[in-house]
Amino acid sequence: MSNRLLAQNRKARFDYHIEETFEAGIVLLGTEVKSARAGRISLQDSHARVEKDGVWLYGMHIAPYEHGSAWNHDPQRPRKLLLHQREIDYLYGRVREQGYTLVPLRVYLKGDWIKVELALARGKKQYDKREAIAKREAQRRMQQAVRRSIRGG
Repeated sequence: MSNRLLAQNRKARFDYHIEETFEAGIVLLGTEVKSARAGRISLQDSHARVEKDGVWLYGMHIAPYEHGSAWNHDPQRPRKLLLHQREIDYLYGRVREQGYTLVPLRVYLKGDWIKVELALARGKKQYDKREAIAKREAQRRMQQAVRRSIRGG
């Protein structure tokens, strides 16, 4: 079964330490499904919250379907995530701890179903972000040096 990526939250891995990930289904309206399958999704500034009736995703933008009618969906509406009750209870307990948050990492097609990869994450400090940038730049410099030595030798 192939997984086709529809949207990715690249900044999440830069801003957070990812502790665990969960696969969740998502409740969508008809025009949202058509727009999502076309890849018109943005996860920028989105987050999830555990509430009394389940887990909800806030801030995910699904562009209105261009062939839809006047009753198209609200692009920023909260969307319910589908998880098992034991997963919801576990997430509720972890999110209540200091510093944990729920961040969507990516939205993808799994067969015919649209799924969300949800991460239990802890926010990075500014020095952690600088350290990640420094490591990435050092790795890039090493790869360039290797490429130059291969070409030159």
